[in-house]
Amino acid sequence: MDFRSRHVLSIADFTRAEILHILSKTREIETSPRIDMLAGKVMATLFFEPSTRTRLSFEAAMQKLGGRVIGFSDAGSTSTKKGESLADTLRMVEQYADVIVMRHPRDGAARLASEVSRVPIVNGGDGANQHPSQTFLDLYTIAKLFPELTDGSRTLTIAFAGDLRYGRTVHSLLSALCHFRVRLLTVAPRGLEMPQQYLDEAAAAKVEVEVVPSLQDAIDGCDVLYMTRLQEERFPDPLEFDHIKASYRISASMLQAARPQMRILHPLPRVNEIARDVDATTHAHYFAQAGNGIPVRQALIGLILGAL
Repeated sequence: MDFRSRHVLSIADFTRAEILHILSKTREIETSPRIDMLAGKVMATLFFEPSTRTRLSFEAAMQKLGGRVIGFSDAGSTSTKKGESLADTLRMVEQYADVIVMRHPRDGAARLASEVSRVPIVNGGDGANQHPSQTFLDLYTIAKLFPELTDGSRTLTIAFAGDLRYGRTVHSLLSALCHFRVRLLTVAPRGLEMPQQYLDEAAAAKVEVEVVPSLQDAIDGCDVLYMTRLQEERFPDPLEFDHIKASYRISASMLQAARPQMRILHPLPRVNEIARDVDATTHAHYFAQAGNGIPVRQALIGLILGAL
């Protein structure tokens, strides 16, 4: 399966077979690291929006494979501040790099970049749209915890909670899970429910989606709880936000009836939606999830640069 020079823009661009191939290569590279695999290669990270985990894990992934990294994490210090267009920025950076990882606040910016750039574009998140490398690491995390995801031996129940309207990580993950044997639960504040287009996608794939009335119902009924933070800026009334956020906060006491194998994932950063006392429970898995970003992104970079 050849991924050489392929853009990574949306999880919707990948078939089930391609997703499984990427997960397989991730296991391979995590088990048998190849420290000089990308020696002489250069990756550019263009982050027009703040990031910690995505940017650092891509940079660590490239460096651990022997490659080099250039780029920026503050668009205000670049020529875009002087009015340079995104297209011109890309045409300039492609002269220096073999692959470009880009995060941008505008939906569809990554696909636009792919139409301009002569080197592969990896979408590090574009607005509320897609975050495919996060999805691959989420899938890899779930598959390591529950091999049933990829072997199909039973139906996994996966719950999404929090901001499901603007959370690009849940959009990408739901699309990917449509390739597997899963049942989905959703719980979100009014106005922040999962967009209809993703519910329609699940229905077309014959994946059951159930809206549950409370976070506690989701916790008690799932194998994986995928928690996302509520974004205060989405609420016009600060008092309404303060009231709702209390209903979307997990504490250790809420986990008493959870399935023993249930694990909590979160794309991070968390604010107050997961209490610190949850960290010490066996259900907490979000920091290990973040750690899986390195082998996943090593596999993606290696595949699109033709080294795997």
